[in-house]
Amino acid sequence: MIRRTAHPVENHERWMVSYADFVTLLFAFFVVMFASTEADKGKARQVSASVREALAHGQISDAILNVLGRGRHDRDKHVQPDAFEALPVSARAGPVDLTRSAATLSRVLDTELRAGKVGLKLEARGLVISLRESGFFASGEDVVSPSSFAALEKIADVIQGLPNPVRLEGHTDSVPIHNSRFRSNWELSSARAIAMLEILASRYQIPRTRMAVAGYAENAAADTNDTDEGRAHNRRVDLVLLTVEGLRTEPDGAQ
Repeated sequence: MIRRTAHPVENHERWMVSYADFVTLLFAFFVVMFASTEADKGKARQVSASVREALAHGQISDAILNVLGRGRHDRDKHVQPDAFEALPVSARAGPVDLTRSAATLSRVLDTELRAGKVGLKLEARGLVISLRESGFFASGEDVVSPSSFAALEKIADVIQGLPNPVRLEGHTDSVPIHNSRFRSNWELSSARAIAMLEILASRYQIPRTRMAVAGYAENAAADTNDTDEGRAHNRRVDLVLLTVEGLRTEPDGAQ
């Protein structure tokens, strides 16, 4: 009896493995070529890293599409490519370095600085613009003087070009006040900070969401309270353009 030898069945689909590898590598090549043409070098680096990561873990499609902004995290978002540029400055960026802004204000406020109506200093918490009573308020009042609008416009122009949040801090000297309008220096200092916020918002279109107010009465003196000149320096509203360091003192949820 003749025993026939069974021949192994030939697998005609082996080519699909090589083909799949080739297509994957070809796709990765074109993705990297696309990324290299992007002006955003940061995105290009992200794409390259994602290609390497995806090839290693077999998830190339989702990883690459997410970096390119078309992945599952972005499928429900219909944002135009230039939507970011259309946002206001305050919505696009965090606090920036204020050295250049300090130099600009020092130049445009030269007259007010020389007259002692404005003070300017750069601190770790931010750029502090001291608006002294003599240039912005009548004694014991919280109404912003119209004669100060020219100086405020110069300051507002700088604020509008920055993303930094603004804190308006009211201060008084140590002489107690008690009249029909204000019962204490606390009320006067707070009222002046609020009045300055209202002017910046209504007249110069600084968004209210960027601003906060605080009243310190006589408890954060900038100068001595033993002389007329020192007390004059203490009666002020400090407009503070906050840095990242300054923001750490703000409540949770504030900008």
